[in-house]
Amino acid sequence: MTLYKNIPEYFDLSAEQFFDDIVPNQKPVIIRGFANKWPLVVAAKKTPDDFVEYLGKFYTGKKAKMVVAPPSANKRFYYNDEMTDVNFLTGEERLDLFLGRLLELSERGVYPSISMQGASTSEILPGLVEENRSEFFKYLEPRLWVGNEGIVNTHYDGSDNVACVIAGRRHFILFPPKQTENLYPGPLNYTPAGAPTSLVNIDKPDFERFPLFKLALAEAYSVELGPGDAIFIPMLWWHHVESLDKVNGLMNFWWNGSSAPNAISPSPIDSLNIALLAMRNMTSKQRDAWRCLFDHYLFKQGVDPASYIPENQHHLLGELSPEYIEAIKNYFVKKLQK
Repeated sequence: MTLYKNIPEYFDLSAEQFFDDIVPNQKPVIIRGFANKWPLVVAAKKTPDDFVEYLGKFYTGKKAKMVVAPPSANKRFYYNDEMTDVNFLTGEERLDLFLGRLLELSERGVYPSISMQGASTSEILPGLVEENRSEFFKYLEPRLWVGNEGIVNTHYDGSDNVACVIAGRRHFILFPPKQTENLYPGPLNYTPAGAPTSLVNIDKPDFERFPLFKLALAEAYSVELGPGDAIFIPMLWWHHVESLDKVNGLMNFWWNGSSAPNAISPSPIDSLNIALLAMRNMTSKQRDAWRCLFDHYLFKQGVDPASYIPENQHHLLGELSPEYIEAIKNYFVKKLQK
């Protein structure tokens, strides 16, 4: 039996404390009761029907992205056995029909896993956020996820994330970024849901194929959240998420990094892809040499590279104007087209 680490919990955390003390530390925390006063959460704590009815008040008739996995997938949205495709279907559906189907499936013993993923609240349910506003994110639009029992395999996001459970229960297992190697990441550019995912099945790990996963488990954190509870997942922290009830809901906030509304391209994952392409034919010694330059200029291991250069020559090492950013991007677009 795995002995998971506990994530620090807060019961009365202010927005100021969160952004000044918690976020800069880049370690996960639990915020119990984060959304207890939201009418949406109050409705969900009554019955699934009340939750569905409350959402329906705001529905405009637009379709949203849905995924469906057959019972044979064992609630796991993932690759098929040969990794030639995924084990679920993707499409669009009206939210009212989806929610009705969700309630219908909750009465069955055998059923597919269904999920509405990352819906824009302003497009699908305008007015919902105005009645369920977070003091932490007064002007940021959250994403909405609703479904039944399902498993999203261990993956990471390129942005800091506050995920708030609004209905049902969810189980989270987290791994620090330093465990990346021990989690056996899958393809960068062929993923089940947009983010690279671990090839290890946490529920049935194959330690012969993935022996280093035992090291990752020794550094894993685990928590179960109920309606109103939230978790802060720093960017690049791997997380495995399981919805435990037949009607589940979550709203999450990405406010910086690659998923932020004002994110600048290329994203860090784009940069990683470019680096892999540029350095693929280098020897290990050559890559070690380039690691020194990356440490100096990007990760700033040691002396700040801008500290001894005149400010008027900082360029990419200093503050950038929008015009300069655009010029640099255009320069690299031309380079990549050659």
